[in-house]
Parts: sequence; C-alpha cells; structure tokens
Amino acid sequence: MPQQWTWPAYVGVFGGAVLFAVFFLPIVLVQSRRYGRLSGRRLLVSAGLAVYGVALVAYTLLPLPSGAAGWCAQHGIDAAQLRPLAFVDDIRRETAGLGLTQTLRSRSVLQVVFNVLLFVPWGVAVRRFFDRGAFVTVVSGFAVSVLVEVTQYTGVFGLVGCSYRIADVDDVLTNTLGAAVGALVAPLVLVWLPRSADLVRERGRPRPVTVWRRWTGMAVDWFLFAAVPLVLVLTYRAGLLALGHPLPDGDVLSDVVLGTAVPGLLVFVLPAFTRSGASFGQRALWLRPAWPERGRSARASGRSRLGDGTLAQRLGRACVTGGAYAALSTVEVVDALPDAVQDLAGTASLLVLLVAFFGVLATEGRRGVSFALSGATLVDSRAVRSGERADVRKV
Repeated sequence: MPQQWTWPAYVGVFGGAVLFAVFFLPIVLVQSRRYGRLSGRRLLVSAGLAVYGVALVAYTLLPLPSGAAGWCAQHGIDAAQLRPLAFVDDIRRETAGLGLTQTLRSRSVLQVVFNVLLFVPWGVAVRRFFDRGAFVTVVSGFAVSVLVEVTQYTGVFGLVGCSYRIADVDDVLTNTLGAAVGALVAPLVLVWLPRSADLVRERGRPRPVTVWRRWTGMAVDWFLFAAVPLVLVLTYRAGLLALGHPLPDGDVLSDVVLGTAVPGLLVFVLPAFTRSGASFGQRALWLRPAWPERGRSARASGRSRLGDGTLAQRLGRACVTGGAYAALSTVEVVDALPDAVQDLAGTASLLVLLVAFFGVLATEGRRGVSFALSGATLVDSRAVRSGERADVRKV
C-alpha cells in the first residue's frame, strides 16, 4: 500500500488518542448528566471517533506546505477538477489491457475505493451514534466533503498562499456515496451500541455509588481548581492591559489570591452553602452527602433517616480534604514565606490528595475521608427526592 495512504493512519491513532484523552472528562460529564450513568460502549465509540476525526484531517489536509512564494510558484495548483465522473476515464486509461486483479489493484481504482471507504465511518457515526436519519447522514457527509474540497482549493482559507491539492468534484461524489453506505450498514455495524434515547429514559434511576464515580467526581473538582485560576488570571491581566497598566512581576494578587485562594473558595467551600452541600464534581456524577436526622420525626420512625446536614456539617466536610488542599496550595505559592514552609505545604497538599484518593477504597460505602470524618453518608442524589428523606438501609 502506498506510504501516503498509511502515514495518516498512524497520525490518526496517535492524535486521536491524545484528543480523546483531552476530551475524556467532558465526555464523561456529558454522558453522566444526559444518561444518568456512563456507557462504556459509547465511550469506546467516542474514542474511535476521535481517531477517525484526526485521521480524516490527516488524509485530506496534511501535510501542510509552507506556502512560500517559491513553493507556490513551483507546486501550486491553479484549477479544480469540476467534471463529474472523470475518474471513470482515468480508470479506463490507466487499466487498459490489464487483467481483473491488476485492475482492482491499480492506483486509480484504489483511489476511488478509498474515497468511498473514507466516509463510511462518518455515515455509521451520524446514523447510529448520533441517531440521525439517513437523509441527514448523507447530507452531512456531502457538506463535510465540500468543506474539505473548499479548504484544499483555498489553501486552508488563505493560510497557505496557494491551492496545494486538487479540489475534485469526484471526491465529493465518492465521499457522499461512502456516507450513504455507512448509513445503510450502521444498524448492523453498531448493533451492540445502546441507543441514546434508551439511555435517556433511565436517567432518573438511582445507581450504586462506585469507586469510579467517586474518583471521576474528584477529578472534576481538581480540574475546576486548576482551570478557574486560568480564567481569573487571564481576565485580570487582560483588564490591566486594557487600562494601560503594565503587568507586574511576582504579583501577589495574581499568583496567590486569583491563582489559588479564590479558586479554592469557589470550588471547594462555596458548594457547602447550598442545600445539598455537594461539590461540583459530585453534582456532575449525581452524588451528594447526607447526614442522619436526629429530630423528632427520626426518633418516631424508629430508624435512621438521611437528610440535609447543617451548614457546619457541610463546611466541615468540604474543608477536610478539598479546603485543606486549597489552603496548602495557597501557602505553597506565597513567596514571602520561607522556602522550607513552602516545600512542606507542597508535600502536605500532595499527601492530602493521596489520602482523599485512596480513602475512597478504604471507607465503607466509598465515602472517603471527608465524608467519614464529618459523619456524612454518600448517596445517589436521585435517591433523595425533593421533600423526601432517604432511608439508610436503601442507599
């Protein structure tokens, strides 16, 4: 097989793996909120789509030339191929006098077959993964193919100084055919994939609290703690530049207050002031803390029931690990403190993370350290309906 047809596949596998890793957490969050749980099979298809998307770009647009005037003068393409079915004449001309096997293996035939196959995954994905009709699937394949050809013809819309690939109307025809084939075979190829509508119908059903749900929720909180400072600091510095002020070196407001202290309050402490006291990550995974009720109704029922904790209980739970980690991270970046203190704070913050992570495995009900020390129980938020209380024996 020609090398120019194989190297984009390697790019697709490597680049797709990186792309899927980058978007893994958002995909998990979307699945959790939309379906009420994670679907491993849909995650697997999402990974395949990431590989396919990168490979599609690599096959159709890469490698990008420099676009220098000298290169464009020597290699630039002046016109597009606008005659439909011109590939038929190309096949006849290149395979004249060849046997069937040689004809099928000729470059002109393989090129057409490859262009069809390139968009079969598109048709399969749109038809079955995104649950769109056959008409929408084919039209979307046509639109994407046209976009690719226009991108090639315009030199990536002017980023390259000239057209570096032939924009071919036959590519649009064969790509669209591939999307149609994909739409046709999609129900067979992805028969094992659960439908989105079926998963949505079970969205409100409570599910067991698992280690992976706990760890994913913790990862969401940690990601927010790392991402919020970027937004705050960039906004602050953009405001300084807009007002004509220079960017200060070693800015305490930027590095300490906006970099760790405020994000820690927003991500770990602020949720404790809500009724449930659940962190953003816990909410994303349908989790929440609950405390045993000690009032008259609980004593009258003769059984321990769970409900909303007091503000002190919610703050205590939030500060045991998340708040402690944020506080130690803040101390670590205060340059006015001795280096030994900063290093000790950095080490302690890492220990807090490890304790929180492995504490999920070591505690009953996957509560973790913060729940265990604050006397809270971790429940699926759907098990505690508005105006109701959950029975300990049922969660």
